[in-house]
Amino acid sequence: MVERRKPLSEAQCVAHLRRANAVAQRAMALGHHPFGAILVAPDGETVLAEQGNIDSVNHAESTLARVAATNFTPEYLWECTLVTTAEPCAMCAGTQYWAHIGHVVYGMTEQRLLELTGSAEDNPTMHLPCREVFARGQKPIEVTGPVAEVEEEIAALHRDFWNK
Repeated sequence: MVERRKPLSEAQCVAHLRRANAVAQRAMALGHHPFGAILVAPDGETVLAEQGNIDSVNHAESTLARVAATNFTPEYLWECTLVTTAEPCAMCAGTQYWAHIGHVVYGMTEQRLLELTGSAEDNPTMHLPCREVFARGQKPIEVTGPVAEVEEEIAALHRDFWNK
């Protein structure tokens, strides 16, 4: 029997987003874009995996979803939560959808990210909210975000990175 996902409390969302932001800081220290994602088990506490951004086609969220899909059953992943610093782009939302991860929590919107990155060649946002991507599918992916309490912490990391 698969453990059922317990709804994340606001405090859990904030704590997990701060951990994802620490992953983003590590990615930035390694010379990558400052994005971080973690996979939270159905108990709402256990972190199963974490991933920083690698490059423009291996985003933190999509890489994490692909790895998760090779290590856990779809039934189990449906009860998990992907927590990410920024709203998943179309590629990452699609990868999460196909990996069968049933919930996503994000810290700041893709629109806010665009405000911080401007026309940066390295991060051409698509202005396609993940909720719209998920709405086109056949699975009811649950979305929580943005989370106001940590949005500025996440934005500060991006501001520091993209303004260099």
